[in-house]
Amino acid sequence: MYRVWNFVTNYSILLISGAVIALIWANIDPNGYHDFVEFVLVDDFFIGHPHADELGRIHRTLTLHYLVNNVLMAFFFAIAAKEVWEAIILKNGSLRGKKAATPLVATLGGMLGPVTIYLGLAALLGSDVYDAVARGWAIPTATDIAFSYIVGRIVFGAGHPAVRFLLLLAIADDAAGLIIIAVFYPSGDLSPLWLLLSIFAAVGVFVLFNWLPRRRDVGNDARPHSTWVRKKLSFWPYLAAGCLSWYGFQESGLHPALGLLPVVPTLPHADRAFGIFAEAEQYLTDLLNHAEHLLKHPVEIVLFFFGLMNAGVEFSAISAPTWLVLAGLLVGKPMGILLFGWLAAGPMGLGLPVGMRVADLFVVGCVAAIGFTVSIFIASVAFDGGPVQDAAKMGAFFSFAAAIISIVAGKLTKVEKRAI
Repeated sequence: MYRVWNFVTNYSILLISGAVIALIWANIDPNGYHDFVEFVLVDDFFIGHPHADELGRIHRTLTLHYLVNNVLMAFFFAIAAKEVWEAIILKNGSLRGKKAATPLVATLGGMLGPVTIYLGLAALLGSDVYDAVARGWAIPTATDIAFSYIVGRIVFGAGHPAVRFLLLLAIADDAAGLIIIAVFYPSGDLSPLWLLLSIFAAVGVFVLFNWLPRRRDVGNDARPHSTWVRKKLSFWPYLAAGCLSWYGFQESGLHPALGLLPVVPTLPHADRAFGIFAEAEQYLTDLLNHAEHLLKHPVEIVLFFFGLMNAGVEFSAISAPTWLVLAGLLVGKPMGILLFGWLAAGPMGLGLPVGMRVADLFVVGCVAAIGFTVSIFIASVAFDGGPVQDAAKMGAFFSFAAAIISIVAGKLTKVEKRAI
């Protein structure tokens, strides 16, 4: 992403627009809204929701909801995975070395805190409530990168070290969220052998179109083979491998929205990272950054439809799951990040970035409590469609209140805003 402020602003406007339209539509004409969301594009197809017929045979139905949540959102998660991959593997990556240690520990607190609050309060409400909502424990662990970045800049100013700390925490949170979705929320019965298709696709495209051309160019500064592959084939082999990997995820029972993740690390990439969403990436010509640039505007449109498909909840659905998700985010996030951040910075001796105070950890926790996008996504896979899922989604939507809380917390803790 080349100009992060412009990107996240566009991302946010389109996503919020879709969510607001859905919310209004669902409360004015709920039947019309749900008919739209579940509109059948193709019946008895090779991708889509699985159904068993009278003879027990499985067939799939491709609906508008499935297309957005399971197919198109794969590109959103691919972009998130790209940033995580670069931050971890490349020289000067933001999630490498001691500089990332405190944010990573704080991320752990920012996940354990919400889970503790969510499940603890659910247990206090009785076994019936606990049994109904326990599967949604991961919903309040999420942090929305774009919205938290925007609010973080408003609270701290673009030049404050807490903003970069927040970005590190949010990207690590997303990485953990991808793992949680894959491990704890499979989309169906697991058939692990299908993952071999994803593995073979990723390994095959890496060997044939990345490693082999570079191997043949060893000792030749002109790099003719790599250049030919880059110019003539571009990203198409990787897109084909991505399709195979996605299908392998669908058939394996893992959530297919994560299906492009094995292919992301196989794309040729720069030798170093400039930082998460760094503007300097616009000057890089590697295929990984080029592919991300091509996906920028399509993903913004995908996120509009994601908001439209998933945020249509009737206000009458507000119930216990709403408040549990909200409490996990607004209480558990700040508490967990403050506690674990302090432990990392103080007793563990890892320290904080120069110019950042312990009090700033609490404000960062308040900002990170905006869980919107990924929280809604987890709610949609944690619960079947119905009152519990709708109530949980409403809690994720209400997490926008964290923006106001963050501004107030910044004032009370006397945050000194810093420009670039």
